[in-house]
Amino acid sequence: MSDTRHTRLLIIGSGPAGYTAGIYGSRAMLEPILVQGIEPGGQLTTTTEVENWPGDTEVQGPDLMIRMEAHAKAMGTEIIGDIITDLDLSKRPFTAQGDSGITYTADAIILATGARARWLGLESEEKFKGFGVSACATCDGFFYRGQEIVVIGGGNTAVEEALFLTNFASKVTLIHRRDELRSEKILADRLMRNPKIEPLWFHELHEVLGDENPRGVTGVKVKHTKTGEISEIPCKGVFVAIGHAPANELVIDTLETHMGGYVKTKPDSTATSVPGVFAAGDLTDHQYRQAVTSAGMGCMAALEVERFLAGEE
Repeated sequence: MSDTRHTRLLIIGSGPAGYTAGIYGSRAMLEPILVQGIEPGGQLTTTTEVENWPGDTEVQGPDLMIRMEAHAKAMGTEIIGDIITDLDLSKRPFTAQGDSGITYTADAIILATGARARWLGLESEEKFKGFGVSACATCDGFFYRGQEIVVIGGGNTAVEEALFLTNFASKVTLIHRRDELRSEKILADRLMRNPKIEPLWFHELHEVLGDENPRGVTGVKVKHTKTGEISEIPCKGVFVAIGHAPANELVIDTLETHMGGYVKTKPDSTATSVPGVFAAGDLTDHQYRQAVTSAGMGCMAALEVERFLAGEE
């Protein structure tokens, strides 16, 4: 393999947006190269059952991503297990440096690096991720019908998830370090009026409790932020809702961003502030953050790349 690879279309990232962009880019005869990144398959590889992907009543997240990868490859996308460590968008062809030592040059780029849920960093939190600990109420709330669950956080994300989870749970305990929510007032008012939600002020998550076989959450230990007192709350699910962080490290200094670092795109478009660079999926989406919307944006980005390159010719 040459130390330098040129392609008409370079796709950076391998979640639903990246693989869908690969499928459409291949169909447009752009012969795209897709560099998978540090987490091939993206956030769906850390989930178990997915029940909101159209056409599958239920599918395992990792299995769905394997199928998407295979589809993109079958269409003609060249998929490379590499990590882009540096990206030069100052001139065309654009230049991307791979951790493998390969330099990629491209006439157009689709960024699909996604976003990462913010976590607390507890060992017990990591242990039960996917087994009762989640960062996506829309993805996993359905599994807690009639159960007691807890939500960690106090901003818009936490309040929105707590309200959504009342559709399934018998009780939602919102655990917050302070005694006042940071969310929009209309959301806070809605939460305080909901009889299923009980706020627990001046507390933080100390430890997630659970069983080993089968692995699952049975409760949490919480710590009072003023007194240090430890108490236990029984629950079957823990939703960490302290926000998401877009994986924007490659472009934070070169592309226009908004809403806390999400890449800004033009209205009704995936075009970014640099002509020839397009962005799709959770890297740009601070609102929906769903696999199906990410895939749709991957489709949009590839179609826009096709038109962009055709216009130049």
